[in-house]
Amino acid sequence: MIVLTDSAVDAVRSAISKAESAPAGLRIQVEAGGCAGYKYMMGLVSTPEADDAVVENDDIRVFIDPTSQPLLAGTTIDFVVALEGSGFTFENPNASNSCSCGKSFG
Repeated sequence: MIVLTDSAVDAVRSAISKAESAPAGLRIQVEAGGCAGYKYMMGLVSTPEADDAVVENDDIRVFIDPTSQPLLAGTTIDFVVALEGSGFTFENPNASNSCSCGKSFG
């Protein structure tokens, strides 16, 4: 369903190690908005929702709500470090277009 690159896994592990309490995993979801129609939302969560899909990448658990699942199917998430800034990038085969920042798609 969703693949995290080694760089993304390392970035999530780093965030987990800095969290005040141990999170259960990473929630990734899609919400209406952004400049292209949908925007990606990510964050560490303490518990999954009952209807979440759970995807494991190495030792990282990723939680995806039912509404976001078809929009994220086949997505590869990477973490890049560049002069313009560092952050997560999304290679989403379901996106027909995306904004220049890479944080929203349509």
